[in-house]
Amino acid sequence: MSTVTKFRGGGTLAPFDWTNLSWLPMLAPTIRVEDYLDSDRYVIRAELPGIDPAKDVRITRTGDNLRLDVVRRESHTDKVHSEFHYGSFSRLIPLPAGVKEETIAARYADGILEITATIGATEPTAREIPITVEHNGKR
Repeated sequence: MSTVTKFRGGGTLAPFDWTNLSWLPMLAPTIRVEDYLDSDRYVIRAELPGIDPAKDVRITRTGDNLRLDVVRRESHTDKVHSEFHYGSFSRLIPLPAGVKEETIAARYADGILEITATIGATEPTAREIPITVEHNGKR
């Protein structure tokens, strides 16, 4: 255990435990997900125990991604020890091509948020762009 003595106001020195601190914000805890294709259905499952999905979860489609925003609120009891992570968390999940917007649905049970969507035929994204040729400023 790495212990450093840290000054905590009031003129006393107290040990400070550095072992549970994340050195970089990008290494902070995130929402753990798994995703898979089941025939023509795309499924995303996110571990979100201990939250109220009606109040604490927001799902938004932004372009080709699904954004998952979650807030885990800390209860106001005195704890001796806690490894739970509280605060706001978000995750951007790329959607596969062909996801039908109107079929995206979500349900929450037993600490797992499951988001499903139907995948249809994809429209070709490549198309030729015609060139307008001008001669002396006239078409």
